[in-house]
Amino acid sequence: MIVGVPKELYPGERRVALVPAVIPTFAKAGCEVLVEAGAGEAAGFLDAAYVEKGARIIADRAELFRAAGMIVQVLCHGANDKNGAADLALLRPGQILIGFMRPLGSAETLKEIAATGAIAFSVEMMPRITRSQSMDALSAMATVCGYKAVIIASDLLPKFFPMLTTAAGTITPARVLVLGAGVAGLQAIATSRRLGAVVSGYDVRPAAKEQIQSVGGRVVELPLEVANAEDARGYAQAQDESFYRRQREVLGRVVSESDVVISTAVVPGKRAPVLITAEMVKGMAPGSVIVDLAAERGGNCELTQSNRVLVEHGVTIVGAFNLASTVPYHASQMYARNLAAYVPHLLKDGALHIDPEDQIAGDTMVTRDGEIVHKLVREALAPAAEPARSANP
Repeated sequence: MIVGVPKELYPGERRVALVPAVIPTFAKAGCEVLVEAGAGEAAGFLDAAYVEKGARIIADRAELFRAAGMIVQVLCHGANDKNGAADLALLRPGQILIGFMRPLGSAETLKEIAATGAIAFSVEMMPRITRSQSMDALSAMATVCGYKAVIIASDLLPKFFPMLTTAAGTITPARVLVLGAGVAGLQAIATSRRLGAVVSGYDVRPAAKEQIQSVGGRVVELPLEVANAEDARGYAQAQDESFYRRQREVLGRVVSESDVVISTAVVPGKRAPVLITAEMVKGMAPGSVIVDLAAERGGNCELTQSNRVLVEHGVTIVGAFNLASTVPYHASQMYARNLAAYVPHLLKDGALHIDPEDQIAGDTMVTRDGEIVHKLVREALAPAAEPARSANP
């Protein structure tokens, strides 16, 4: 199997799918690795380092796609909504494509990938089971985002994070509230604690209470009952609007008492729930900071604007977008390790081998033979496809 690593096309994207250190792992799995010239430079990995580990450098992108039986990317078409479509013409039937694709978000992009005949595997769909923990790229990137959100907040907040005892008196610590205790939220809590802040966390899932405490956070407990907070795959499930309305009512006081709010609440394939209203922002102290990690999906804050930093009522609101790319060295390293565990799982004797009983392969494969084959993705896309069927019976 020849594995191709193209340079990322998304504007400002600095990550790379494979780093030099994992090339020997691919070689052991029967793979030869081709890397587009300069693919790793923005992340700190020079072409010479890839060659030293056994990869070959290819100057022409089209040539790399022609030679490779498998293409591994960070942001494939779908996740790259700016210029990802440029690679569609380079894909061919039977070629394997692996990367982030945002499969529950867009009907058209999945159809376009399927139309190429490529066998596409979306890393977002990795099941949260013990066997696949080392392959979970979504959690790896969420770890980076949770960390970086705190760094951004600490830079923008006009206060220290830790308590300091100085000759000028005692400085009280900052108060940080983290909404959503998934991987990103837990990393945000842990990083805030390491910086010395007083940290509280909130999540609708009952199991999250112990997790928040395990990383040093105080648990915000609200008098709200919730059923089916997460699905069988371990991902959050959307609640009805009446629940979110009651949630906002009781969260208002906690938000107003916080110097920093980091929101991470997302539901796969759906618009992010609004947890922080404009009125709640107005009630925060001037100089407070909100970092909204759900900005790409509409935002947890009513005032969030995707990929923008704005100030409303004296509060700085960061519509964080693609934060993993701002820590490209370690984000690439983590993603490459995920792929180094995942790709050999899909191969046998250097060729693609899909066990129909294998949950890992079954849950991540989204297109094959010109069709969208993933059940959840087909169900999610059905409403979007319905008008087309009505218009063209």
